[in-house]
Amino acid sequence: MTEQYVMGLREVDQTRAAVVGGKGAQLGALSRIEGIRVPAGFCVTTDAYRRVVAEAPSMADPLDRLARLDPGDREAVRTLSAEIRRTVEGIAIPGDLAAAITRGLARLGERAAYAVRSSATAEDMPAASFAGQQDTYLNVVGPEAVLRHVSRCWASLFTERAVAYRLRNGFDHRKVHMAVVVQRMVFPDAAGVLFTADPVTGDRKVATVDAGFGLGEAVVSGLVNPDVFKVRDGEVVAEAIAVKRRAVHALPAGGTREVAVDPRRQEQPALTQAQVVRLVRLGRRIEAHFGRPQDIEWCLVGDDFQIVQSRPITTLFPVPAAPDRENRVYLSVGHQQMMTDPMKPLGVSMWQLTALVPMHEAGGRLFVDVTPRLASPASRAGLLETAGRSDPLTRDALETVLERRGFVPELPDGGPGGPGG
Repeated sequence: MTEQYVMGLREVDQTRAAVVGGKGAQLGALSRIEGIRVPAGFCVTTDAYRRVVAEAPSMADPLDRLARLDPGDREAVRTLSAEIRRTVEGIAIPGDLAAAITRGLARLGERAAYAVRSSATAEDMPAASFAGQQDTYLNVVGPEAVLRHVSRCWASLFTERAVAYRLRNGFDHRKVHMAVVVQRMVFPDAAGVLFTADPVTGDRKVATVDAGFGLGEAVVSGLVNPDVFKVRDGEVVAEAIAVKRRAVHALPAGGTREVAVDPRRQEQPALTQAQVVRLVRLGRRIEAHFGRPQDIEWCLVGDDFQIVQSRPITTLFPVPAAPDRENRVYLSVGHQQMMTDPMKPLGVSMWQLTALVPMHEAGGRLFVDVTPRLASPASRAGLLETAGRSDPLTRDALETVLERRGFVPELPDGGPGGPGG
């Protein structure tokens, strides 16, 4: 019976998110991808969290009050969430549950160092990542310390950030549960974040790598300005090497601390260009597996990349599905009609069935592919003139795209000049 409280990473995948949370499910899926290395570990399941919370009847009233809070009332959110965290951390872990966790540690090395990481059921989703909302503890050494930090991860479901985020996004506090991932600690030479689509421009063909020395906490927490590399088609097309004065390193007895980077290394790149290209190649493999652009946390140990997290990039506006990876230019039908809100499915279907040109849906909005008309000089001028009469800003945007040499293929004057599709 107690074994339901602990599951190895290789036992789970995305179908088990309700049991091991978003992070645990993603890590389990990552560990199954050929060529992707994930630190060994296990998940303390949501069943364990539910059991512990059920043994604290004093939780009922604070959770009721939490649901009624205004997310803008920061003082009330701060006070009540702190009260709930104290309650959760004060609950003793039942003996059989503690034994199940300790057995998991024994299989991996009881005296090894571990990362103890929160994994809520409402995180790392396509529309809501909850990134950074709950807590992670690095370089935790010894069974007693691991058990203590498991409790802290359960409690971190009620950090002020997480509570406010759930209130703003309409998540029921009672329906969100916490699992905990326990993984062998990685001691990297460099670490950071890989975005398989450019998070600023939304360009799906350009990957962005942020890199710093030591543990990735220095990059994700904003302690340092990282090196930034842009990669397109297997080649580094831009790089900005930062002065990295600080890093986060593990302490021998457990825990971490900020340290000063040797002045002789501060302006050296954290990764070589060859390593950057190899990392992006791994990222493309992960992206293909999950079927959407990914925000990936990575570590470099020696010359070996290990992946410690991957989640969907939730800030990218969706693009219409296309049969290839060629560049395309779409015009928003809704903007031309001054209807910028998403449409209902019935409205989308009606327009697609009755329009004279093919209409492509993304994000509840309709678009027309004007790439063929822009590619042909014979039809380009007419499109620009029509767009300019409807909305001068649209014409300006099309002209900006045309200025990007090679983005739209140039067709002979006799090329297709229809409305596009």
